[in-house]
Amino acid sequence: MADLWQSLPNGAQDGLTALALLTPAALIGVAALRGYRLGPLLRGLILRQIWTSLIFTALIAVSVALGVGLIAQERGLRRGTAQAAAKFDLVIAAPGSEFTAMLAAVYLQPSDMALIDGPTFAAIADHPEVTLAAPIGFGDSWNGLPTVGTTPQFVAHLGGDLAEGGMFKTATEAVVGARVPLPLGAEFTPEHGLGHDAEEEAHEGYHYRVVGRMPLTGTPWDRALLVPIESVWSLHGMGSGHAPDWDGTLGQPFDPQAFPGTPAALVRAKSLAATYALQAEFSTERTMAFFPGTILARLHALMGDIRQGMSVLALLTQALVTAGVLAGLMLLARLLSRRLALLRGLGAPPRFILALIWSYAMTLIGLGTALGLGLGVAATAAISAAITARTDILVPASLGWPELHLAAAFLSFAAVMALIPAVFTLTRPVLADLRG
Repeated sequence: MADLWQSLPNGAQDGLTALALLTPAALIGVAALRGYRLGPLLRGLILRQIWTSLIFTALIAVSVALGVGLIAQERGLRRGTAQAAAKFDLVIAAPGSEFTAMLAAVYLQPSDMALIDGPTFAAIADHPEVTLAAPIGFGDSWNGLPTVGTTPQFVAHLGGDLAEGGMFKTATEAVVGARVPLPLGAEFTPEHGLGHDAEEEAHEGYHYRVVGRMPLTGTPWDRALLVPIESVWSLHGMGSGHAPDWDGTLGQPFDPQAFPGTPAALVRAKSLAATYALQAEFSTERTMAFFPGTILARLHALMGDIRQGMSVLALLTQALVTAGVLAGLMLLARLLSRRLALLRGLGAPPRFILALIWSYAMTLIGLGTALGLGLGVAATAAISAAITARTDILVPASLGWPELHLAAAFLSFAAVMALIPAVFTLTRPVLADLRG
């Protein structure tokens, strides 16, 4: 049986899981409602208590939206951060914090980092298994957007074919990300530093001209300005990184003795096995080689632990809200006790009364759950848009099977709880209720 389950597609497994979670509610509904047509009476009961019904439905909707939004948002963050790091197979930096280096090199978060020297970078770039070794130099900006020094090979690797224009070929040309508000041909002067610490006059008189634009990547690099690493070094008085007889061709090969240093380097190898071998080889006292995907996996594991705790909290919140709603239904059943007693006095069987109260409770809970799913997705989309605008990481927001599983489990739990006010009504004496 386990082998059969494992052989099913993921979608089929998720669908069957949802059906299994809904089964208790369906069985209770069939057993309670079989043979009765409660539509007109149920409609009248809801309309007569319309405001109470709306309040109960809203409480359920908010509790469901809380749980749905939490799970969907965590999944969107996981996908967005993984997509942003997809192009960074292996990053090599000076020894320090891997997490800090990843934030700086992959997500362009400002950070003070030591530099990889020329001989070390040459050993990386000249390694027979390396197909791409690109320095990544940061520290300058323009209007709050990071200006990153690198090579044409890195730009081609990161963005593929450019959406507009062409690659930079001289030290005064730049390629910008898809969301940088500069047209082709525009010129800009970089500022030294980032944010409030940027010094506008530090590079006064030096201008870059935009010659290309990368396609949209859904990463922080969409808001970056990529310039030749040689120009970044020259602007800071460190030379070009090439030998004195340099012919002006950007990128490798660099002269190990003239190489000023780089905070980080992106490395690609010929194979996956070679990538792991390079990570082990360059994890030394002088360099730190790490996989951004591995660092993200640790972060995602932490996020998963938080999500599990928050999911339990969301389920408890839903349970408490449902218990409150059902307590209110018990009070409402007491207020309607005279009408229900009249039905019982006219010969309505106990199961009819139970079916009426249960269906009333489940109608409110079902509507609240459906509304909560919509509210959760809408709230997640709004939060994802805010995170994307703040971090430039595209965070997708969508309704998935985990949210549907949560809603299905909640409905079955509520279906069992809804029997309580129905049974409570049947235990009340008919004559006492008729007398009021």
